[in-house]
Amino acid sequence: MTELAARLLYALAALAGRLPWPVLRTLGDALAWLWLRTGARESEVALRNLELAYPDLLPAQREAWLRDVLRTTGLQTLDTLRLWTRPHAENLAQLRERSGEALFDAALASGRGLIVAAPHFGNWELLNQWLAAKTPLAILYKPPESAIGEAFLRRVRADADADRITQVRAEGAGVRQLFKRLQAGGVVGILPDQQPKGGDGEFAPFFGVQALTMTLLGRLAARSGAVVLFAWCERIGAGPDYALRIEAASPGVADADAAVATAALNADVERIARRDPAQYQWTYKRFKARPPGSGEPNPYADLEGR
Repeated sequence: MTELAARLLYALAALAGRLPWPVLRTLGDALAWLWLRTGARESEVALRNLELAYPDLLPAQREAWLRDVLRTTGLQTLDTLRLWTRPHAENLAQLRERSGEALFDAALASGRGLIVAAPHFGNWELLNQWLAAKTPLAILYKPPESAIGEAFLRRVRADADADRITQVRAEGAGVRQLFKRLQAGGVVGILPDQQPKGGDGEFAPFFGVQALTMTLLGRLAARSGAVVLFAWCERIGAGPDYALRIEAASPGVADADAAVATAALNADVERIARRDPAQYQWTYKRFKARPPGSGEPNPYADLEGR
């Protein structure tokens, strides 16, 4: 039953993904308008995050930024359906610019192992496809609560690269699998800006706000000696075009001191997000956990259940 439901969801996604680009763009704008007009979760969470991350913005500026964020998020949602359900070779033809590939190739050739830190910026699903075309890799992911959702996710991320992408659940056994892969000179992909479970993170500044930040990436880098690179695919222009960007991580990301490593990790993610705030995922409750003993309330307390 689960697999059947996942196949049906895939068929629906494929239908949406075949719509012409101008239609997808119009639908993305309509989705953003609906979120804003109805005060949907996406709109309210994004607004709260912008208030926290950019407190100096004037109200009119913040409202304009919110509209841009929602339009980009709506388009990203629909564009991802298209990327998931088309041949990867066709999708990769949308990469009109590429920078930093030499860094990636050198890291592969070094045999030290490679950790690719992929923030929630631009389209990380297109980045997954580019990585899989370059090399076998393991991707750490947080499984959806729904079994159908997880089956669907595995299906859309497989395609022709099913034998090159190993999807690893974010749990103890999965972490050990990642470490072994790095020791063997392999490649691991991690989304570095997800809030970890309690006990698996350290509070560090992110846009001037203390945010619970994963220590896993720093631990893997320090123990394995792997190279750490940041990578993302950012949208350029008004069409379905992207630019691949790859940059070296700050040295502190691999520091054995968790406080140093998490601060450096957040600083790198923040630098990337500031390139174009509209392309960052502001609809995620990034600052929900607060430092113990700080007395700070959950900034999304009034949005719980949404």
